[in-house]
Amino acid sequence: MLRLERVDAGYGDIQVLWDVSFHVDRNEFVVLVGANGAGKSTIMKCISSLIQPTRGEIWLEDQRLDRVAPYRISELGIAHVPEGRQLFPEMSVRENLEMGSLPAAAKAHRQETLEWVLELFPRLRERRRQMAGTLSGGEQQMCAIARGLMLRPKVMLFDEPSLGLSPLLTQEIFRLVRKIHQEGMTILMVEQNVKQTLAICDRAYVLENGRVIMEGKGRELLENEEVKQAFLGI
Repeated sequence: MLRLERVDAGYGDIQVLWDVSFHVDRNEFVVLVGANGAGKSTIMKCISSLIQPTRGEIWLEDQRLDRVAPYRISELGIAHVPEGRQLFPEMSVRENLEMGSLPAAAKAHRQETLEWVLELFPRLRERRRQMAGTLSGGEQQMCAIARGLMLRPKVMLFDEPSLGLSPLLTQEIFRLVRKIHQEGMTILMVEQNVKQTLAICDRAYVLENGRVIMEGKGRELLENEEVKQAFLGI
């Protein structure tokens, strides 16, 4: 469904990604893991067309993504839940959610999708009139995820959803992500919490210095000695 083919990318003269290829199948939950600076977030920005690859191709089904403007990415069915949430702090929770359904196809089903999202996130229903900037960190992350769902996307991109959250809130966010996947959503996630993430995903790719060095089922990689030493401190 989503695939990268031999992608190089970077910032100015600094190359970050080298010959990156991978795929995410329909209804699959795939994770990218790697140390800081491995290129994980750069991959997400390339998929969202915020960075243009210097080589290679990015495809969503039969649509090439690396040739379209960033605003077209959501219209084509990709929702990006960014690192740091990036909500509109002086808008209400409901207004933030409605911002996720601006493309015409999503807007046509806005009320129906809103009801579904608020069932998934009852805490947001309670706070739907509250300013997003006054929410707790965990509630803000829920709002960011819910805003992505308002697009009714084909694929959801999650960039470090547990960043800055307590272990308890991290477990709650992972539970919600897994529930969304179980309802049929295709997910690509970048996450530093390697142990918990590999335990719930279908497959994972390991990045090192901008290159894919390993791929496999999540639980298989969790038992891999190289992964244990590099990421789990075992």
